[in-house]
Amino acid sequence: MKMNSVDIRPGNILEYQGGLWRAVKIQHTQPGKGGAYMQVELKNLTDGRKTNERFRSAETVEKVRLDTKDFQFLYAEGDDLTFMDKVTYDQTSLAKDLLGEAADFLEDGMDVTMELYEEKPISVQLPDHIEAVIADTEAVVKGQTASSSYKPARLENGVRVMVPPFIGVGTKIVVDVYEREYVRRAD
Repeated sequence: MKMNSVDIRPGNILEYQGGLWRAVKIQHTQPGKGGAYMQVELKNLTDGRKTNERFRSAETVEKVRLDTKDFQFLYAEGDDLTFMDKVTYDQTSLAKDLLGEAADFLEDGMDVTMELYEEKPISVQLPDHIEAVIADTEAVVKGQTASSSYKPARLENGVRVMVPPFIGVGTKIVVDVYEREYVRRAD
């Protein structure tokens, strides 16, 4: 399916130079002289290499249509992650690096969406937001709560995020998995 280069979003799978590539980072640039373009960091899904490409805004790219299936994360063993098809109960193992940094948020029993290209699994989508518990953070400094400053915190899964000063150890928060940012306090 053809799409305009200005519609590329992180996570899109593109067919480019005879291979499958995931858009990792994008930046729309409109220089004072010349035409606008999209600077896109791409990661090859078969061999893991990365490249930066510049697409003119009038250019089109081929977006790959993927099939999706519901899976459940079972366990991690070394650099492999094992998932179970929720319908057939078949197990599938994938390399941890296919998920990128989002793999840090995987929990046993978590429901995920596996993306398949020609019946072959190529990536896994986690929920955009998850709930996590603060394991360690700095104490609040008196008077600091009035400003909009954030402080570093470590979640129980080891991931570091910036949180507002009023968040303490043991607080349950909602975290954006792909941006690694604090969203809100969990209910």
